[in-house]
Parts: sequence; C-alpha cells; structure tokens
Amino acid sequence: MAITTRLTAALKIKHPIICAPMAFAAGGKLAAAVSAAGGLGLIGGGYGDATWIEAELKAAGREQVGCGFITWSLAKQPQLLETVLWHRPRAIFLSFGNPAPFIPKIKAAGALAICQVQTRKDAQHAIESGADLIVAQGTEAGGHGERRGGMTLVPEVADLIAKTRPETLLCAAGGVGDGRGLAAALMLGADGVLVGSRLWATTEANVSAAMHNAALAATGDDTIRSQVMDLARKLDWPPRYTARVLKNTYIARWHGREAELMAVADQEAAKYKAAWAAGDPEGSNTFVGEVAGLINSIEPAAEIINRIIADAEFRLSRSASFVA
Repeated sequence: MAITTRLTAALKIKHPIICAPMAFAAGGKLAAAVSAAGGLGLIGGGYGDATWIEAELKAAGREQVGCGFITWSLAKQPQLLETVLWHRPRAIFLSFGNPAPFIPKIKAAGALAICQVQTRKDAQHAIESGADLIVAQGTEAGGHGERRGGMTLVPEVADLIAKTRPETLLCAAGGVGDGRGLAAALMLGADGVLVGSRLWATTEANVSAAMHNAALAATGDDTIRSQVMDLARKLDWPPRYTARVLKNTYIARWHGREAELMAVADQEAAKYKAAWAAGDPEGSNTFVGEVAGLINSIEPAAEIINRIIADAEFRLSRSASFVA
C-alpha cells in the first residue's frame, strides 16, 4: 500500500498522514507508533510543561517524531523551543498564535516548520513567514479552532500557495477519520492530512477509558464549539478560538452562562482539574471532533493508518469510473 505525494517525498515517510499534536493525549508512545506505521507522529507540547515534554520525547525512543506547541503559550516561555530542538525533532508544529518569531530558529535547526491556520489571512502570514508546511484546519476538528469549513478553506489555501510560494506543502485537518477523508483532501489540493480525533481513539493515546467510551457512543451531532472549558481551566485563550468537545453535563450547565462561570472560576477550576485528572467525561470535557460519528473502535494506531491508506487507495482508483 502506498500513496505518494509531495509530503511523503519531502518528509521521506511512507504515508501522507501526520498525527495532530493533541495536548496531553499525543505523547511519545502515540507519536512513535504513528511514525513506525509510516506517518509522522507529533508530541502535543500544549501549554509547555517542560518535564512532561522531556519525558514524552524520551518515550518516543528512536522513532523520528516532532513536537507541537500552542504558539501564544510558547511565546511566554520561548526557551522551551530550544529544549525541544536539542532533541533534533523531525518537525515543530505551531498553532493559535504568531509563528514568525520561531520559524527561523526551527529551520536553522534542520526541523520542518509546520504552521496550522484557520483562515486564508493566517495562511498568507505563515507562508510569508517561511513555513515549510501549512495545515488548513476546518471547524470540524476537535479541540481548538475557528469557524471555517475545510471543504472551502483547503482549496483556497492550495490556490494561495500555488500563486505565492508553490514549494510550500499543504495538509488538510478536521474531520479526517477514514480513507474517504484522505482521498477528499488530496482531491481538494492537499499533499496529505493531519489526523487528530481518529488517532486520539487509539490504544497508544493518553486518554482515559471513560473518555474513549464517551466518544464511541457519540455522533458528530454530539459535539459543540465552546469557551466553557477554557474559562473553567482559567486559560487565557484568545477569544477568536473556541474548542470543539462532546456535549456533556458540564457543557449543559455552563455553556451560555460564561459570565456566571467566570464569577466562580476559582472554585470551578479545582473541580475541573480533579475531574480531568480522573478522566471523567462528564465533570470535564472530551476533546473530540465531528469525526466522532466515524469512530467505532479503539485500536492501535498502525491498524487505523493502514486501513485509511487502503481505503483511500481503493477510492482514488475508482475515481476514474466517474468520467465518461
């Protein structure tokens, strides 16, 4: 099984699949499993816990992996980038902030500079800043993002790249859960895909059994974009970004009552932290996207990747049959 694209050639990987650097969930074990299966695994550096990041980089062993950062958080402790670059990661993934200050150092260290964007304007800025790879993230994605759908954002960014800096690579993100998603992304002009929620639902991910079970029972209709979880955690997220999570008891209580939540943030933060540590899908939140409706099992990452590739190959091979 092989689908070769500019992404597989540039990264020297077998499959055009990158694992999203999901904060907390994507540790060294998951990143290593994805890379071993022929994709590129990324560790979710998230909010910048140096001890955790170091431990997960070691857990990845000898597999070539990368690391992702929430860019506005990295700006508060930029020394973390040097710490990670010392490990010679294959790539650094930046999202939700200005990537420009970090890209020169990333490229000078020999790592691939990946920038995730949610708008055409941000894509243009990332391209002008020297990003090697743009990830166009549609609103279908789990976790933080914005409102644009991937069906139009991906080809619009593809056209922008073609006009301004054709050597820049492009991946599609949001709603990719099987071979149909990969095949569609390639048809939209992407060189590959960033897969989050489907690889979150793996045996290697740092996810509780209760949260996995909540996702298995859900459909895409059961997700919502909200700021509740960030207010509850007292995280200073820029207002433009909300997070897609599963609807649950916590959402039912606080979504639409954000001002009231902020008034009791100190008490709620402690409760939320305890529920999150316990892996409680009702007292905290399950960060999963609309692709939840396509997730029917928790499996090893390699099995999911192999099935996505086989399914995409089959569907791409059939595409000629639609032409008279």
